[in-house]
Amino acid sequence: MTMNIYNYDIVFQEVPNHIALAFYVCGCPLKCPGCHSTELWTEKSGSPLTHDLFQYLLTRYKNKVDCVLFLGGEWHQEELLAFLNEARRQEFKTALYTGREDVCAELKSSLDFLKTGPWRVELGGLSSPTTNQIFRDLTNNTILNHLFQP
Repeated sequence: MTMNIYNYDIVFQEVPNHIALAFYVCGCPLKCPGCHSTELWTEKSGSPLTHDLFQYLLTRYKNKVDCVLFLGGEWHQEELLAFLNEARRQEFKTALYTGREDVCAELKSSLDFLKTGPWRVELGGLSSPTTNQIFRDLTNNTILNHLFQP
């Protein structure tokens, strides 16, 4: 199966102290109530993230970003692992945002940063002190939520 992305972008806030090349992965099975990215629910709303496109973007942004972030995609574990490992080979940090409570050890071993937890309107996102979401630096198992809060 091919991993589709809705879009990619350069982001400045999703991974504290890093500029990231972010990929918005289609086909999210969670469909959290109040989701701000409902366009990611349908696999067919995007286009394939090919190896060639990924390589091109890593080369293009090599001196502009230092992290590769996937917003979703853990449901395409094999493809996601291949992209994460390629990014690491090229000395990028790696990050994943998931609405799940956790991901498998194999994915964690290919990540520097991991945001877990489903979106809950009443609790807010990472900038809320009441959030259920957790952003971790997996290199030292430190929770970094305080970096998102004013």
